[in-house]
Amino acid sequence: MKLVPNEVLAFAVGVGLALRSIVRSVLRASLTILGILIGVAAVVTVTALGAGARDQVADQIQNIGSNVIMIAPQSAAASGAKGALGSGIRLTEDDGKAIAREAVSVSAVAPALRASAQIIAGEKNWSAQVIGSTRSFFPVRNWNVARGSAWDDHDEATKAKVCVLGTTVADKLFGAEDPIGRQIRIGRYVFRVLGVLESKGEAPFGGDQDNMVLMPIGSMRARVLRTAPGFAGVLLVSATSAETTDRAVRQIDAILRQRHRIEEGREPDFWIRTQQEFQAIQGAIYGLLTALLVCIAAVSLVVGGIGVMNIMLVSVTERTREIGIRMAIGARANDIMIQFLVEAVVLALLGGLLGALAGIGAIELLSSTLGWPMRLDPIALGIAVATSALTGIAFGFLPARRAAKLDPITALHHE
Repeated sequence: MKLVPNEVLAFAVGVGLALRSIVRSVLRASLTILGILIGVAAVVTVTALGAGARDQVADQIQNIGSNVIMIAPQSAAASGAKGALGSGIRLTEDDGKAIAREAVSVSAVAPALRASAQIIAGEKNWSAQVIGSTRSFFPVRNWNVARGSAWDDHDEATKAKVCVLGTTVADKLFGAEDPIGRQIRIGRYVFRVLGVLESKGEAPFGGDQDNMVLMPIGSMRARVLRTAPGFAGVLLVSATSAETTDRAVRQIDAILRQRHRIEEGREPDFWIRTQQEFQAIQGAIYGLLTALLVCIAAVSLVVGGIGVMNIMLVSVTERTREIGIRMAIGARANDIMIQFLVEAVVLALLGGLLGALAGIGAIELLSSTLGWPMRLDPIALGIAVATSALTGIAFGFLPARRAAKLDPITALHHE
């Protein structure tokens, strides 16, 4: 017959005594674990909120388009000092055509002009963004026409007064009616509605992507936003794949430097941004926010740990005579230490498990009632519960050590 090692037996006895002590003082045990419960629940909820927000931002950035690269003008003085965005040499449609022709890692280029305007249909009016672009806008932005159709090459060449509506504009101006073939007015010009875009929802940096009117860039330039011929506010470029995005950026940079006569090493009069950069910026922001909130939630764990330590110190004082009796009948200092340390860990672990359940409940409640994007991270859940156990060890060590160092004779005479 194999004998059970003394350490395992002492641990088992310690667990039994700890559970018995908790059952004897349920109210005190409940108050002890409350701080840890709140801390773990807060950590689980906050990490779920951060993970859900990051997933939503990633989806929104992917919604911008397939491997989209954005090019916009900026001023660049000889000294390197920058002026206002767009105050330098302007990007042109010819720049876009040169990129589409010469950059082998680019699949499509769409120039774009943007302006805010009041859109009128009958007796209704609505403020929206008006965007002028070419037919390449649809594949670059990965945006399909849900109803009706887009304009054709003839409409683009003749600067026809036609447009495609975002779902928000269509709903605000026409409600349940079919807007296809109807007319809207922007300023003193009337445009015919050809189609309605599929819905894309909120943009990664805020704003409703569906609150827009899209039309040929020539028509936009002639009737909505007066600009120099061929001017493009920004160039939207689609790389051939996610793997070729960096190569496409280098090719675009070289082409525009050559066209704008800017030597290598000098500050260009344009900037280039990719989806990966937008995602990295958003990820860093949400990472810092999540870390800050987790640190705040961790304060509850520390407060809960201090509560465990205080209660255990009181417990040691109340059970001094019991400790003396155990030592008198042969219990070692290590046995006493394990008993109280296990009791502290059990209390903290109970708080951690209940806090995890409370956090899961909070996630379900917030997701269903407020519609917040939340995703439970099993790794974060496990770390939170494990941290509660470590909290019990850290804050239970001092009371356990104090109990183990009691003098048996003094303890037996304690009233």
